[in-house]
Amino acid sequence: MISEFSKHVIEIIKKIPAGKVATYGQIATLAGNNKAARQISRILHSSSGKYKLPWHRVINFHGKISLRIGDGFEMQKAILESEGILVKNGKINLKKFQWENM
Repeated sequence: MISEFSKHVIEIIKKIPAGKVATYGQIATLAGNNKAARQISRILHSSSGKYKLPWHRVINFHGKISLRIGDGFEMQKAILESEGILVKNGKINLKKFQWENM
């Protein structure tokens, strides 16, 4: 059984458009709990495949890809770049690429 919070998070993540990124904290805030950034990571890990979530569009609050080199970093970087998002040293310019969902 999936929680209401998780359902809300999944719907928010599905709305992130190609060419934009959102932070874990941004998603947590939109879902109603600004202290749940780590929970967003857990939801992505457990639900991305099942719900076909654009997991690659979720990054940390510094604008960096959170995955380690050799553990998904390269894949996430490649997918983001294929959507037109510039990734330099693992970092994305949030002023240019952050999803303005308000």
